[in-house]
Amino acid sequence: MDVIPAIDLLGGRCVRLYQGDYEQSEVFAEDPVTVARGWAEQGARWLHLVDLDGAKTGEPVNLAAIARIVETLKIPVQVGGGLRTRERVASFLAMGVRRAILGTAAIEDPNLARELCQSYPGQIVVGIDARDGKVATRGWLETSNVSAIALGQRVSAEGAAAIVYTDIQRDGTLQGPNLPMLREMAEAVSVPVIASGGVSSMTDLLSLLALEPLGVSGAIVGKALYTGNLSLTEALRAVGPGRWQDVPTDLGQSSFA
Repeated sequence: MDVIPAIDLLGGRCVRLYQGDYEQSEVFAEDPVTVARGWAEQGARWLHLVDLDGAKTGEPVNLAAIARIVETLKIPVQVGGGLRTRERVASFLAMGVRRAILGTAAIEDPNLARELCQSYPGQIVVGIDARDGKVATRGWLETSNVSAIALGQRVSAEGAAAIVYTDIQRDGTLQGPNLPMLREMAEAVSVPVIASGGVSSMTDLLSLLALEPLGVSGAIVGKALYTGNLSLTEALRAVGPGRWQDVPTDLGQSSFA
């Protein structure tokens, strides 16, 4: 199973939110590039970036930081936050981002989401951020009436490369992932599901590993890595590197453009 470090960008800095609340942000580093390089040096095979400002405003804001990380790292990066137009997605992929994550666009513009999945096979991931089983949008500030499972089934059928499922009420809490909901999602869709939110320990990762046969192929980990509750090196040794291990470690970033 893949263990994917997360870097959440707010105002150009590396932060973590508590349950997606912008008013409860904790700054972990001023320079996200240094953080990204550190995770790569510890063996990360992927990196997960979220432009929190972009998720709120609808337009990517932390472009400079994202570009610097992509240029610096030799491992692929997936990015979400404010990707709501074809042009913006195309520009990120051209920049060298390996996978673009759609969130709000998958709800508000399903035709666009479907077209992007068809135009960029294997490069469009859909982020399903749920609150009480319903999909939240616009930086988690709004909650739709759409069921997370229903959205997962739709985008799976339309060609999404994977689904990142986040339980908002677990995110940033170190209270463990929502295993029943992850199981339900994995059983409902035909694409890999990446768990996000609440992972706090090796025990949590091993619990997720038990769901790998159902299709839970990875775990995005944020706060637990930054607080030291979890060692990336030990986590990768225990459960990784996972099924997405198609990343040559000795190639330059241009190979991922």
